[in-house]
Amino acid sequence: MSRIGKLPINVPAGVTISVQDTLVTVKGPKGVLTQEIDPHITVTIEDGICQVSRHDDEKQNRAFHGLYRSLIHNMVIGVSEGYKKTMELVGVGYRVSNQGQVLEFALGYTHNIFLSLPDVIKIETKSERNQNPIVILESCDKQLIGQVCAKIRSFRKPEPYKGKGVKFAGEVLRRKAGKSAGK
Repeated sequence: MSRIGKLPINVPAGVTISVQDTLVTVKGPKGVLTQEIDPHITVTIEDGICQVSRHDDEKQNRAFHGLYRSLIHNMVIGVSEGYKKTMELVGVGYRVSNQGQVLEFALGYTHNIFLSLPDVIKIETKSERNQNPIVILESCDKQLIGQVCAKIRSFRKPEPYKGKGVKFAGEVLRRKAGKSAGK
């Protein structure tokens, strides 16, 4: 039995889970999320507890058991509490600003980078004097917010010598020693 798959999912007040064939829909105060699941996996809801089970012990079904339980659990947390990611731009002259759902980055290239985000994600940018610029992303969809953060980070990954680049707030980078002095 999958250790993660057999754990029950507590459904908080204000959140409803509905299952039609292979489509699981989770509705809550922060939004609505849907997930297509494998036909070999069964989702049951009783007394505010959601349970995920599988039909047999085939290797692929055992893998899907824990996967779909985690995906449904993340959806329940997303529509009830939401997810929040904070990213920091470290480097001289690195700036970020937003106009609506479009982020504009100045990351040391010859041109600015524009990134248009879906309406599901709420954006906030902060640029204070003597502080690194900060991008705050909030959403109910954990997969989408993770994908957007990975895209933003790919514009300028943190380098190991000075730590310049786009990183998550609180992230600890492994630093390398620079060149040793000559003879």
